[in-house]
Amino acid sequence: MAEEGAPPATNVISGEAQPASQAEVLYVQGMSNPMNVGQYPQTQATVALVLSVVGLMGFSCCTAIPGVIMASSALEITKQHPGHPDQGLAKAAQIVGWITIGLWIVIIGFYLLMFVVVIAAEA
Repeated sequence: MAEEGAPPATNVISGEAQPASQAEVLYVQGMSNPMNVGQYPQTQATVALVLSVVGLMGFSCCTAIPGVIMASSALEITKQHPGHPDQGLAKAAQIVGWITIGLWIVIIGFYLLMFVVVIAAEA
């Protein structure tokens, strides 16, 4: 207890002196290094989208499969960090990748069907 006439006990928070009764201390989870505040972990969502689109453009279905895999791993990272800026990009890469794979399955199935029809017509 402070003597009468003595200044009240203070706590120094962010450079300002505040009375001990009004001191408010905020604890933020995950702030071990203040320089990293607001930074998110890197993802490969852009690479996944590029691979998915390259497969869609007709070059190869082989690029869409790694694109979907990379998009899924990027989505796992973005779900762990709400507000991550790559979340939409990763979702778009996953959607485009699955559409690309589906179209390639239809195209390959069509060519196999035509091959069977031609073989059956010659026999």
